[in-house]
Amino acid sequence: MRILTWLIRGFIFFTLFAFALNNQHDTIVHWFFGVQWRAPLVIVVLAAFGVGLALGVFAMVPRWWRNRRLAQRQARTPPAPTAVAGESTTTTPSDIAFEHPPREGL
Repeated sequence: MRILTWLIRGFIFFTLFAFALNNQHDTIVHWFFGVQWRAPLVIVVLAAFGVGLALGVFAMVPRWWRNRRLAQRQARTPPAPTAVAGESTTTTPSDIAFEHPPREGL
C-alpha cells in the first residue's frame, strides 16, 4: 500500500511538472484601471491557487475557533456523578439512549 501511495504521488508530481514545462509562455493579467501583470502562465495559476487556498483558510478560521472554545469548555466541565457502591443501578434496554438509531431491527 505504501508503494502505491508513493507511485500516485510521483505521478501527480511529474504531471504537474510537465504542466509547468509546457506553460512557460508569458501571460498578461489585466487588472483594473489599466494595470497589467506579465508572468509565465504557471506562475499565474500557482498564484491563483495560493490566493484561493488562503481565502478558504481565512473563511474557516472562525469556525475552528468556535469549535476549539466549545471543546475546551466541555473538557472543563466536571464528570457526571457516579452511583454510590451500596445502590444498585439497573437499566432496562428502553432506558439506554442511542446516539444513532440501530440500522436493523432488534
